[in-house]
Amino acid sequence: MLSGSIVALVTPFRNGEVDLGRLRELVEFHIREGTSAVSPCGTTGESATLTPEEHEKVISEVVQQARGRIPVVAGTGSNSTKEALRLTHYAKKTGANAALIITPYYNKPTQEGLYRHYRVLAEAVDIPIVIYNVPSRTGISISAETVARLVEFKNVVAIKEASGSLDQVSDILRLCKITVLSGDDSLTLPIMSLGGKGVVSVVANIVPKDTAKLVESFLKGNISETTQLHHKLFPLCKAMFIETNPIPVKTAMKLLGRLNGELRLPLCEMSKENENRLSKALRDYKLM
Repeated sequence: MLSGSIVALVTPFRNGEVDLGRLRELVEFHIREGTSAVSPCGTTGESATLTPEEHEKVISEVVQQARGRIPVVAGTGSNSTKEALRLTHYAKKTGANAALIITPYYNKPTQEGLYRHYRVLAEAVDIPIVIYNVPSRTGISISAETVARLVEFKNVVAIKEASGSLDQVSDILRLCKITVLSGDDSLTLPIMSLGGKGVVSVVANIVPKDTAKLVESFLKGNISETTQLHHKLFPLCKAMFIETNPIPVKTAMKLLGRLNGELRLPLCEMSKENENRLSKALRDYKLM
């Protein structure tokens, strides 16, 4: 279940509200395009600005629309262990296949605090747990040693590594047996070359087939094809981060006529200069 191209699904808005109809359409789009799994309510899904009711509704709508045809890895993290526990219980109850749980942001817990946070969740909810490490967004990085401690819990099965550090990935895989998923599209190939099994992808919102094909070709041992796809995708992957994620990906979806591009404050529209750079990347990829 936790391998391949897992899309970090955007949350569509319309006039300030979650656009559930468009959300369902996005799930269908990814099923048609060969995406391995969908992950709603992560960073790309603007989870930090969803109300608790919206968060639950997005998870339940995605699970219902998927109808078991594709796994759902629900974002259930919070900087409050109590809130993360509530959301993870909900994800289990509503039928999500796994929970993606970000390291608690802003609090900056110690490694012992991080261990206890995930231990509470792993012991309380019988659902596969994916640790989500993205220190550029949270202010804290979970160490490889803490990850190795956490794999003693049978349902801590994977980590989405978005630290940007290949040393971190090497240390994790050296110290324990856990599925590593790239959290940086531009590093998917390097991370898989170290033993990673796929990616939780932003760019897959734009080019799901090519993202899935890159991972699939590597897992089948077709390194030449994988390398060609990596070089093809690389400029588009970098363009997805010329401003804070998910501003570029939502703007790209708007430019491609797939979404209205609406964001929720404090995120706002791209600068014109960066939108021009993004448009060029889409044209260069032959998407426009």
